[in-house]
Amino acid sequence: MRPASVANKAERGSKAGHLPGGSPVRAGHLPGRSPVRAGHSPGQPQVRAAPSPVPLRVPHGVSPSLPDDGVEEPVRGPSSAARRRAWREGWWSGAEARPSPNFDERPAGEAVTLVVLHSISLPPGEYGGDAVEQLFTNRLDCDAHPYYAQLRGLRVSAHFFVRRDGRVLQFVSCDRRAWHAGRSHWRGRDDCNHYSIGIELEGLEGHAFDDEQYRVLARLLRALALRWPIAEAVGHEDVAPGRKADPGPGFDWPRLRRLLRRRRPSLPRATG
Repeated sequence: MRPASVANKAERGSKAGHLPGGSPVRAGHLPGRSPVRAGHSPGQPQVRAAPSPVPLRVPHGVSPSLPDDGVEEPVRGPSSAARRRAWREGWWSGAEARPSPNFDERPAGEAVTLVVLHSISLPPGEYGGDAVEQLFTNRLDCDAHPYYAQLRGLRVSAHFFVRRDGRVLQFVSCDRRAWHAGRSHWRGRDDCNHYSIGIELEGLEGHAFDDEQYRVLARLLRALALRWPIAEAVGHEDVAPGRKADPGPGFDWPRLRRLLRRRRPSLPRATG
């Protein structure tokens, strides 16, 4: 991410996204994005995979969890007991908890209606290390790499971080406001952090994301849409146009839409 991108995120803006049945989905930006303009790598075409958000409302009969083949199991609809098992005080059972001090309360009565997708890697383009986790928990050694100098004193966070191998880390309860979007605007409303959930994907603008990331992201989005009245998912670039460019042209929005729409017919109720 460019220095300006890092500073702007500290302003606690927001982004938007869509879940099954809701509206479009897109991604947002955090430190560790590409220093190249618009999050693009040189020589790569600057073409967006999807110009609009992705809907997220979950249709009846779709499960919030996915088996290893990436296709949801047939169900009659999620029970309240299943929802309670999936979430505990805003923490998802499918993620590894890494509590961050970088959060605050959402405005009273504010409903969570949006997901903002971001991409991040530290240093930019390098994957597999712990620098992103350290950044979000205020433990990053800013002398460990020349790029980190611009991050000194930065206080940012996201609710979730989806690694290349599909592991999911959660830093902030979804009941609380993470600091991921900065100055932002969506559908006539400012400050998306108030009403959104921020998901960071380990990656770089203009670079492709891994298969496992798409599979796990779809699972997470379903779980979120079953718990909160989320209408859509968008990119950081959508809620902060001209200021942010992630997740960028390397993110396959049509693929995410297809994953969110995949389902099997509900099984008939057993008798006898």
